[in-house]
Amino acid sequence: MMTALQLAQTGAGATFLQTLVKALALGSVYVLIALGFVIVFKATQVLNFAAGAIAMAGAMFMSILISDGGIPLLPFDNPLAPAEGEAASIPMWGVHVLIALVFAALFGLVLERVAIRPMVGQPLFAMAVVTLGIEVAVRPFNLDATALESRNLGVPWKAETWELAGAIVPKSYVAAVVLAAIGSTAVLLFFRSRLGVAMRAVAFDQEAAMAQGINVGRVFAIAWGLGAALAALGAITYGMAPFPPGGNVSQEIHPILAFRVLPVIVLGGLDSIAGAIVGGVMIASAEIFAGQYLSQYNDTLGSGYSTIVPYLVMLVVLVVRPFGIFGTPEIRRV
Repeated sequence: MMTALQLAQTGAGATFLQTLVKALALGSVYVLIALGFVIVFKATQVLNFAAGAIAMAGAMFMSILISDGGIPLLPFDNPLAPAEGEAASIPMWGVHVLIALVFAALFGLVLERVAIRPMVGQPLFAMAVVTLGIEVAVRPFNLDATALESRNLGVPWKAETWELAGAIVPKSYVAAVVLAAIGSTAVLLFFRSRLGVAMRAVAFDQEAAMAQGINVGRVFAIAWGLGAALAALGAITYGMAPFPPGGNVSQEIHPILAFRVLPVIVLGGLDSIAGAIVGGVMIASAEIFAGQYLSQYNDTLGSGYSTIVPYLVMLVVLVVRPFGIFGTPEIRRV
């Protein structure tokens, strides 16, 4: 028979494993959203404050496809949607995710063409304010559609779990890590392609890039399309149970994507792909582990202390490295 000490050690190990998996899963959501921020910033030098609204809109597109059986923004039925009352298979659900990302990318292209392209050459602060305007314009579409009832994402495995070494591991947490790995790999491969090199050239010097024949407007559009698709993937991932939205597109998605990813991109560096990945895992780990192992001090720290931890970590790192862990330091000649 196991002794009390062995049982306690087993319980502690299971708790640590559960906490680690949860941290990696939340970190995966942060990574996907942060990559969308970084891609737009690398190409345009503009911090996209509309990322949260765009992300939730992408999740709405997924709900329209899989649950409503429709086509986002178009008056047509979705021929691939599962029959009413039936759940989609995992491969078919994955196909719908890809379709939703395509619509999110198209949405990003439209926003860039209508609101961002006319601002090219204007001060960066003015362009950042425009992204805030996009956020305000898109938000009602998201929040009004979910005001009365959450919209189902049709996740095939719902809230099912596995048991591993005494720890309960939700399938959605594993799926989140897999999706983040796929998204990160795709972004890294993209930046090794000719178009990715052109985007890096535009980020370094727009005028020099134009002199070399690079279409800066096209680069801007692709950056916004990719950023929107990654943001949408992050929102869909966060919508899966047992994340708080519980398998739905709900109003809980918008605030977390709009505010809690900010420490990730600041910590990792606004223009760093590696920084977005490392920063996402670091911030989520600090948040989740603090919530788990400091819960006994709730009376002293307050019930919402874990949501403040990412900002504390960000401030501590910025004191040492003002440009972030992987960010490019700004050099000024004096």
